[in-house]
Amino acid sequence: MAEDLVQLLGPTLLKKVGGVIQEVPTAAELEGKVVGIYFSAHWCPPCRGFTPILSDIYNDLGTGEDKFQIVFVSSDRNEQAFDDYYKEMPWMAVPFSDRKRKADLGTKFGVSGIPMLILFGEDCKVITKDGRALVSNKGAAGFPWK
Repeated sequence: MAEDLVQLLGPTLLKKVGGVIQEVPTAAELEGKVVGIYFSAHWCPPCRGFTPILSDIYNDLGTGEDKFQIVFVSSDRNEQAFDDYYKEMPWMAVPFSDRKRKADLGTKFGVSGIPMLILFGEDCKVITKDGRALVSNKGAAGFPWK
């Protein structure tokens, strides 16, 4: 099932390991987890408000390593803005340099505004495209938000 997410997100993602950003295999990192694809940007005030809330929920779930993972898809204007914003996030990211993948994901899921959080179940099927509202309203206690 993780093959579906590899098709969407690419073969590798960025992950902080011991404070160092590394490329890791998408399938191994996301297999069997609830996954959120988080479209956001540093320049976006609503994003800057939602990211700390999402981070708290992610951390409340035990940093997500066992059951929940988020993948940041940046709408930042340049790599420096991406780097600055990603430093604030505890989860994974699509490399900023993969702008085609970002555009393809935005088109596939109809992203017309940010922040947007799309949640996928362990079976890689979409739970909701309005994960921001669902997660905001139910918090970590609502996990897996089905």
